[in-house]
Amino acid sequence: MSGFVHSQVLLACVKLNIFTIVKQSPATLEELSSRCRVPAPVLQRLLLSAVALRLLEHRGSQRFGLGALGAPLAAHEGIRAMVEHNNLLYQDMAEPLEFLRDAWRGDMASYWTYAHSEAPAQDSKRDAAQVGRYSALMAASQNFVIEEILGAYSFHKHHCMMDVGCGMGRFVAAVAQREQHLTCKLFDLPAVLDLAQKSHTALGIDSRMHYCPGSFFDDPIPHGADLITLVRVAHDHSDAAVIKILKNIHSALPAGGALLLAEPMAQEPGDKPLADAYFHLYLLAMGSGRFRTPSELSAMLTESGFASVEQVPNAMPIHTRILLARKSTAA
Repeated sequence: MSGFVHSQVLLACVKLNIFTIVKQSPATLEELSSRCRVPAPVLQRLLLSAVALRLLEHRGSQRFGLGALGAPLAAHEGIRAMVEHNNLLYQDMAEPLEFLRDAWRGDMASYWTYAHSEAPAQDSKRDAAQVGRYSALMAASQNFVIEEILGAYSFHKHHCMMDVGCGMGRFVAAVAQREQHLTCKLFDLPAVLDLAQKSHTALGIDSRMHYCPGSFFDDPIPHGADLITLVRVAHDHSDAAVIKILKNIHSALPAGGALLLAEPMAQEPGDKPLADAYFHLYLLAMGSGRFRTPSELSAMLTESGFASVEQVPNAMPIHTRILLARKSTAA
């Protein structure tokens, strides 16, 4: 029962920017009260709760500094962004039975309504602000997944990579900066690609990128890439939608081409659960996704026409797991 209170302690500290403040220099209760504009007797309770959770720790001269679990929050923008984003989920689940009976009408499902529309390309242009908000969140929280993929898979054997559902293109940028030989393509809705191109221009790598606008539901994916990547996309969609995306990707690949699918995955029966209790309900609240096991995704890849599927081992499967699917060389 304390879990919800713990989550609210974390959220309050993030919203008050406490981790960033004490990262710069440990501070007293009075200093933090002044900067956060919260009365000291009230703020003290929050700070002591954060100490109990190892988010903060006591320092000399009655100051508060970063704790072992607060240091990552101060260092990583993506964690802080996801903590604030999850406030939508907490609100949706405040009445759990109402949530279960009508999960798709809450704040989380409305966060990216264009992705569930019948005309996503047109709606993404109309809802440019919403596209930017969601894409920025995904980009900020993607670093951990990027590190896992780059540490687990070698891109040297490929000559052209296309990231489908690329968002703001942070993953493609990381691969391109590391693998200078690769030609890189990006496929996503037009409004999303506009954001990706602006990001790549700021990095000075836009000349190496080929931007291919379209919807992976309605438009054929361009040919030419011997490796297609699908990073944190499948779990946002229903089974029927995922099969449609995978078949579209299979058609775009040459004989012997590969699909690298990376996202958090559910545990197989009998395995020790990692984040299953969270992701099952998070994806329910998002509107149409599902948290799938590697076996379920492998079966869907096989159904979509791929000749072989293997799991690529990676260091931190709680962030993502990786499947490599190959198209038949005789295709």
